[in-house]
Amino acid sequence: VQLQASGGGLVQAGGSLRLSCAASGNIFRLNDMGWYRQAPGKQRELVAKITSGGNPDYADSVKGRFTISRDNAKKSIYLQMNSLKPEDTAVYYCNADTWSPYFGSRIYWGQGTLVTVSS
Repeated sequence: VQLQASGGGLVQAGGSLRLSCAASGNIFRLNDMGWYRQAPGKQRELVAKITSGGNPDYADSVKGRFTISRDNAKKSIYLQMNSLKPEDTAVYYCNADTWSPYFGSRIYWGQGTLVTVSS
């Protein structure tokens, strides 16, 4: 299973970006998918996740500003980020919880996409 993330870039504070992540490969079942981020010198943290049924969950720091969505037919998730702040600057990683009758549960990570918010 491969996760391809895209959409990062440089934006001014108050601006918007939209991240995309597509899963490919031999996928039996995709469960929760999500976005995590890691800022320089900090631990990776959950930004938002979404169940296969479309139920989202957000970190307190992004509630009301970020929206996660999912297209099961495309095996993709998206993160619409509005009202960006300099503290949102980080490498953003997508994540997928999968299951198969051969391997059981496995978690996969994308390669990361850099988001830089200038003040």
